[in-house]
Amino acid sequence: MGSPDHMKVLKRVPISKPPFEYSDLKKAIPPHCFKLSLLRSFYALFRDLFLICTFYYIASNYIPLLPQPLKYIAWPLYWFFQGVMLGGLWSIAHETGHGAFSGYKWLDDTVGFFIHSVLLTPYYSMKYSHRTHHAHTNSVEYDEIHVPRLKSDTLYSQILNNPVGLVLTILFNITLGWNSYLLFNYTDRKYEGIASHFYPPSPIYNDSERSLIFLSDVGIFVALYTYYRIVMTKGLIWGLYFFGAPFFVMCGLLMVLTYLQHTHPSLAHYDSTEWDWIRGALSTVDRDVGILNWFVHDLPRIHVLHHFFPGIPHYHALEAMKVVKPILGDYYNYDDTPIVKAFWREMKECIYVEPDDDGHKKSGVYWYKNKA
Repeated sequence: MGSPDHMKVLKRVPISKPPFEYSDLKKAIPPHCFKLSLLRSFYALFRDLFLICTFYYIASNYIPLLPQPLKYIAWPLYWFFQGVMLGGLWSIAHETGHGAFSGYKWLDDTVGFFIHSVLLTPYYSMKYSHRTHHAHTNSVEYDEIHVPRLKSDTLYSQILNNPVGLVLTILFNITLGWNSYLLFNYTDRKYEGIASHFYPPSPIYNDSERSLIFLSDVGIFVALYTYYRIVMTKGLIWGLYFFGAPFFVMCGLLMVLTYLQHTHPSLAHYDSTEWDWIRGALSTVDRDVGILNWFVHDLPRIHVLHHFFPGIPHYHALEAMKVVKPILGDYYNYDDTPIVKAFWREMKECIYVEPDDDGHKKSGVYWYKNKA
């Protein structure tokens, strides 16, 4: 905890107006990084589909032949790697929502709608709420996901602020957090009314979007009915082993990765008196999650860039990030703490935020100040 490298990682990021503009970053990036390639995008998609089918083939044909003790090892390995691959496939659909897949809106929406529906994520619902997240990143009032709780929220600052509460919160986030976000707006800002990604009249969306929220629900219904028919044919155990368990691994992975990209002891959050778009985008953090980077198309390593240029496809993002990083300087946030250790630390040290108090008035800049 006291090593120089660790203290540097946890040092508060600069919050003053940066000496560069958005245009400076864009000019520095090679023009070809903004160009989309149908070939490379579909290669990434079919790579994921091929590996998913390969893992399924191996699991369905060879795991049942193993001695019983080895099955206890083989099944969890399949669940984990298949779940990670589903997370990679999900990230392709995430790119389509940003228009960073083909350059053709109809094709992006078609591919994204199909993938997200299969993975039980309402496509347009996610696309529109995620757009709000990019427009209001790290605003304590208007951000859309992983919005930190204030000290005045006693559920987090008092009731769950203890070792038992910490463990329960971690278990809930890993197992049910992602689907609770989609269903009940868990970790999101507070809305008046029923805020849900499955509810067309939800206050998350405006009137022009509600028909597509309904269409997203239709996609989910068709996917669920298809799974129901398969389970009726193959059996419940088959459904749980081959899709159910990997699906929950995917959900846990999405929750952990998105949480780590937006939660760190050094990151600032802002209220409306201080927030602006550039400082919000700078208040994200890149992570190195080891071999998982390959499975999820390097998205954890280029998240800061992604908040400035979501239209850059993953296959150009690392090159663009290398160019942008020297310009960002001290404003660039990176942490290579191993994923399990980082998740434990952030869950333990990032319970709630509150502004600094200079004795006269409170600032509009909020910091994590609590440790469980």
